[in-house]
Amino acid sequence: MPRNYSVPFKETIHRTGAPEAPLLLLEINHVDLATPIRVVNDNLDLVSNGNTYTAMAFRALMPDDLDQSQPRAALAIDNVGKELTTWLESSGGGEGATVTMRQVLRSAPNTIEWEATLNLSEVQTNLLEVTGTLSFDDTLNLPAVPLTYRPDVAPGIF
Repeated sequence: MPRNYSVPFKETIHRTGAPEAPLLLLEINHVDLATPIRVVNDNLDLVSNGNTYTAMAFRALMPDDLDQSQPRAALAIDNVGKELTTWLESSGGGEGATVTMRQVLRSAPNTIEWEATLNLSEVQTNLLEVTGTLSFDDTLNLPAVPLTYRPDVAPGIF
């Protein structure tokens, strides 16, 4: 699917000596969080659409687009504060959390160039980082009806 980037964003990603680099914003949402965790992969905080994103180092592998498989991404956030690990411990490893990834330019932080919301799973922590897998719900492989009548489910009708 084609992405409709703004002209300044296209110019930035196509230049070899661009004055700025695209920034990746992460927003982690969960029912146990009073406010979402918002971080930007930069060394300065950023305000985008009225929300403050805290500068924090992380690595994100963007979702792939392969045939015959669900898009998956990987995320690794530096384990520099107790807030993230405290939340992970209290929420059972972040079960049910979603991560929204947004790409912006620092010069135009309110213009979202790209956005995807994925489910967070397989969260692991160590002394250096918190890692997880980001993916979509596999709705294409769900049964079309919640109950099918088979001999093992409803033996009386066979």
